[in-house]
Amino acid sequence: MAIFLTGSTGYIGAHVLSNLLADHPEPLNVLVRARDREEARNRLWYALQLHMDAERFQDALESHIRTFRGDLTHERFGLCEDDYQELVRTTDSVIHCAASLNRRSEKTCLNVNLRGTLEVVQLAMRARDQHGLRHFSHVSTVAVAGHRANEVVEEDTAIDWNRSDYDPYARTKKFCEHLVRQLLPDVTKTIFRPSIVLGDSRRPETNQFEMVRAFVFLAGLPVLPFRANDQVDIVPVDYVASAIATLHRKDHPAHETYHLSSGIGSETFLQLTDALAKAQGKRSPLFAPRLEGPSSKAINALAGRAGKIGGLATLLKVFLPYLVWNTVFDNRRVVEETGARPAPFSQYCFPLLRFSRENNFNYPYTELPTPSVAKEARGLPPRAATAQDVRR
Repeated sequence: MAIFLTGSTGYIGAHVLSNLLADHPEPLNVLVRARDREEARNRLWYALQLHMDAERFQDALESHIRTFRGDLTHERFGLCEDDYQELVRTTDSVIHCAASLNRRSEKTCLNVNLRGTLEVVQLAMRARDQHGLRHFSHVSTVAVAGHRANEVVEEDTAIDWNRSDYDPYARTKKFCEHLVRQLLPDVTKTIFRPSIVLGDSRRPETNQFEMVRAFVFLAGLPVLPFRANDQVDIVPVDYVASAIATLHRKDHPAHETYHLSSGIGSETFLQLTDALAKAQGKRSPLFAPRLEGPSSKAINALAGRAGKIGGLATLLKVFLPYLVWNTVFDNRRVVEETGARPAPFSQYCFPLLRFSRENNFNYPYTELPTPSVAKEARGLPPRAATAQDVRR
């Protein structure tokens, strides 16, 4: 039996997949949007080359990963009947990571987040009814808490249906949580809510740059429109992925919902800017919270315009509400259950920003060598074609 993982080619999903491959002996069913086997393999390689070399990746494809080429928003993922029934038959738990983070598009969030989650839940229900479902894990977001200001939010009080949401992403993810709870009442389930996920505390390399680009811009300003002592709840992706993989493997986690966040230990703008200034040998920026209103108006006016300035303004418009709300999310549950705390952003922010700048906010991907080339490089003869290869 296998874990069914969605979002394996995404940022968090690829880190979760890497964790499962390292620590989990069971097979993995992954859903990949691709036209053919080669495209599916290449998309997985682009997602995983941050975590492993080509040799290990090829071995994982042969020994652990079963790839299903489908689309989250299509009925039964657009799979043929035989493939869909094979997915149901071999799946005994689900980690649903896939989501649209397009905070500007209601349509995209509705299609991917709501309709996609419904398809995943229906797959889980069919597996449950056929042979039993061990666990369903759903990756959500702290943004389901809606409009907040100057608060510490706990898991069980985060969702308040009377609060407004900042954007379509937060709104649809809140409904996704509700959907999972209502349709899988008799299944062990875990809801994970990451806060701002930024970088990997173990290394400077990243292949996710949207939020990094916004921080690089802000880090270069001499004056910031923030309150110096406001906290920013940032957590590294390696901590998030490890918590998801660890708690999913538990038969009975202590809680249903976990904030994957830095909690009350979240650092302030002043701590972060001082750390960056020290690393670069520069002077720390000044803080002028009275400029928050004018800055927000300028960003809104520039957002959507053509060119780099318009693109950057659009990014800042999306993320600014989450930078000025001075709200953190209690993380005592995950710390107590995993025994681990997230690394402070100040410890790894400068290498992350330097890598991003040096690579012009692009990851230096390499193409996957063909299996025969990889084997020859290891001193092995190419494998002869089999009847199964011919059928494929």
